Amino acid sequence: MIKLIDSILKKLDSGSAMVLVSIIASSGSTPRGAGATMAVFEDGSSLGTIGGGAVEYEAQKQAKDIIKEKTSKMASYRLAPNDVADLGMICGGDVTVYYHYVGAGDEKGRALFAHIKNAFAKDESSWLVRRFENDVLTGMGVYDGDGLHYMETDIDLKPYLTSQAEKVPGEPFFYIEPLKLAGKVYIFGGGHVAQELVPVLSHVEFETVVFEDRENFARKSLFKGVSDVILGDFSRFSDYIEVKPEDYIIIMTRGHQADYTVLGQALRTQASYIGCIGSSRKTEAIKKRLIEEEGIEKEAFQRLFSPIGLEIMAETPAEIAVSIAAQLIMHRAKTRGGK
Repeated sequence: MIKLIDSILKKLDSGSAMVLVSIIASSGSTPRGAGATMAVFEDGSSLGTIGGGAVEYEAQKQAKDIIKEKTSKMASYRLAPNDVADLGMICGGDVTVYYHYVGAGDEKGRALFAHIKNAFAKDESSWLVRRFENDVLTGMGVYDGDGLHYMETDIDLKPYLTSQAEKVPGEPFFYIEPLKLAGKVYIFGGGHVAQELVPVLSHVEFETVVFEDRENFARKSLFKGVSDVILGDFSRFSDYIEVKPEDYIIIMTRGHQADYTVLGQALRTQASYIGCIGSSRKTEAIKKRLIEEEGIEKEAFQRLFSPIGLEIMAETPAEIAVSIAAQLIMHRAKTRGGK
């Protein structure tokens, strides 16, 4: 999303109009659900996706016409075979798409996108709020820790600030989707797997922080896309970071003893996910020690994923990184209410 917002700002600054294409409702089996967004620019280029295939192709054509007409509109598509309104896809389902025209001189629109960009730099959740009257967009704002910006309403939107796209029924109705949900991935150990893992996680919009106790492995240049690198003491990592309930912890230090040291502290945090690299045998040995020597309750290990990653028979650091990233994506989706 941040790349999309960056591109939007650059295009607007260069004097280009654009159309923001968003799925605001979906049912049945569709390529992408509510919240999927794509930007189509005046020069015909686009960024982002609403699922590809016939719907995206049709949306791109519609967006180009809308740029010429300088208007906005809502449209619905049926993705079922052998139907008059069919677009030739076999997914089976329906999507409602909103085409939001943003002119090059729309200063309010530019300010909104700049606010969204700044929101991604903060460790707090934020949501995009859109108000529709008679299926026409009449307001758009951002809800973050400081409240609602760029629009006003007497309706209490807080119950709808969830981890999924939500529709507030009524007339007018509001459509709310999360822009960024708070949470960081703390990776303990900056070795080969971590160096492969950080770029993958960054690409799928996880904010990563690497924690190392070796100076040579605590350099930002080793980790493409990393948010921060901390050189510190594994035995007291809470002196350097505050782990929150929405955070993730990945343990892959240089050795078993350091893994043990970090895991004992990690299990006393409220981290949503704790993963530790190593074999099942190593995991059982560490668990036994932590229970007997550190007094860790057995229930605490319910959050522990070890061996870490999905079982895809990974061997190389790059393959292991893919398996870990896949597990975090699945955990994030389940946490956010995914199926």
